[in-house]
Parts: sequence; C-alpha cells; structure tokens
Amino acid sequence: MAKFKSGFIGIIGRPNVGKSTLMNQVIGQKIAIMSDKPQTTRNKIHGVFTTEKMQIVFLDTPGIHKRQSKLGDFMNQTALNTLGEVEAVCFLVDASEGMGGGDRYIVEQLKNVQTPIILVLNKIDRIEPEALLPLIEGYRKLYDFAEIIPVSAKNGNNVNTLLEQLEKYLPEGPQYYPADQITDHPEQFVCSELIREKILHLTREEVPHSIAVAIEDMQVRDNGLVHISAVIFVERSSQKGIIIGKQGAMLKEIGQLARHDIQNLLGSKIFLELWVKVKKDWRNQDRVLRDLGFHRGS
Repeated sequence: MAKFKSGFIGIIGRPNVGKSTLMNQVIGQKIAIMSDKPQTTRNKIHGVFTTEKMQIVFLDTPGIHKRQSKLGDFMNQTALNTLGEVEAVCFLVDASEGMGGGDRYIVEQLKNVQTPIILVLNKIDRIEPEALLPLIEGYRKLYDFAEIIPVSAKNGNNVNTLLEQLEKYLPEGPQYYPADQITDHPEQFVCSELIREKILHLTREEVPHSIAVAIEDMQVRDNGLVHISAVIFVERSSQKGIIIGKQGAMLKEIGQLARHDIQNLLGSKIFLELWVKVKKDWRNQDRVLRDLGFHRGS
C-alpha cells in the first residue's frame, strides 16, 4: 500500500504573474485575492490541497519587486525566506510577456538555493503554441530547472499535470490538516483580504497600495448572523474620500461585493460594517505594520 505523502511547496514570481490565481485554481475556492495590479499579496498565504494519497501546503508569497517602502522590504524578504522552508518551489512566469529583467533578478536569487525549482510558464492561453518552445529554451539557458511545466492557471489547463509532478518531491509524512480544510489562515484574515480585493478592483489607480484592512470584531449573533466590523486604513484624507465616495456610494459597493464573497467563504449570512480611518504613511511605520500583521522575516 502506498504511503501518504505531504509537504510544503512555495510559489514565487514577479508581481502579477498569476500566483494567487494558480493557488485558488488548485484549492477550488478563493483564499488569495486576485487583482490586475501588482503587489496585491502581502503575506504568505497558506493553501491546503488534499487527496487520498497526498497533502500539499502551498505558500503563495508576495511578488518579488524593487522595494519602495518598508512594506515592500517586508514583502521581498517574506518571499525569499520561503525558499528554504519548502520541499520544492514553483517559479511562476508570465509566458505572454516573455522573459523580463524581473524574472532574471529572481533567477539570480535562486542560484543560491538548494531546493528543487520548477518553472511554471503561466498564461499559455494568451500565446501562440509555436512561441512556447523558444521561451522554454531561453529559461533553460539561465537555470537548471527540475521541471518546466506550461499552464493556464485561469483556465486550469495542465494544472493537474503540475500537481502530479509536485507529488514526486513530497516526502512520506502526516496529513497536517483535515481533508476539508483549505487554508491555515484564520477566517478573519481571509475576510480582510476579500474586502481589500474589492477596493483594489473598484478604485483602480486612485488608491493603489495605500490601503490595509483590519477585522476589529467578528462574532456570531443569536440569530445565526455573522456580524463583522472592519476598518479600512488609508494614508491620506483624500484617499478616505475616494473610498467612501459620493454620499457613501463607493463604500456601499465595496461592502456589497465583499459580503457576497465572505458569505460564500463562511457559508453563513453576514452583516458587514465598514469604517475608513487615516493612518499617515503607515507603510513605513514599523509599529503600524506590526499592528496590521506584517512581521519582518515571518
């Protein structure tokens, strides 16, 4: 009888290459936010994939990028620290954009790592098939990857093949989490991320990465309704005005969209209360970053 296998797999790559999309596709439910803006993932998101013969705990890291703040420094360090903690690393690249300077930078970081690196060429649905082979050859010249697997995280193309290959790198081990558990993050964390996703989607370029969301209270009332109170932090008063919108219209829409996703996550009706507060330059204040859950090197 085959022994059960389990282990940890890191997902790294430049911002906006589809890391969160891939993990959500594998898990089958949204636990990491998705946006067309770079640098949307700020913490390591742990997603749990379980079958009868294996369990993979995925660590979806922040995108590695040129830092512009202490928050950016935290995000880079979080991603690079992941490399030494896992059985294998999936290095995601955007096949539709070709190889860029950011990809080469990450490859240079990988040269000091002993962990097997699997190159995952994402977004193959956006390119012509004949363009794929030259791209693969270009990456082969840069690094001796353990595997090279083209996928479309959005459509699910070849994702099962990726999972089959990842199984080879898992040691025999215990089932760390129950079979029906899909993340090790508290529900409050996922709820705050779903709210932040709606803000990124609705505000476009006006409020890029100057926001953070904290769940201040979350409890089940006697009638079974889950009452959630959340605070949206911004850096400037003008951003507060954008988030609230004319006669509160923007904040209302954020709440409506977030409520839908949170109810799907919790499987319960919820009452969502949103507040907006200004914390000037919070991304460069160590104490504020700690209060919001960003711990250097964690």
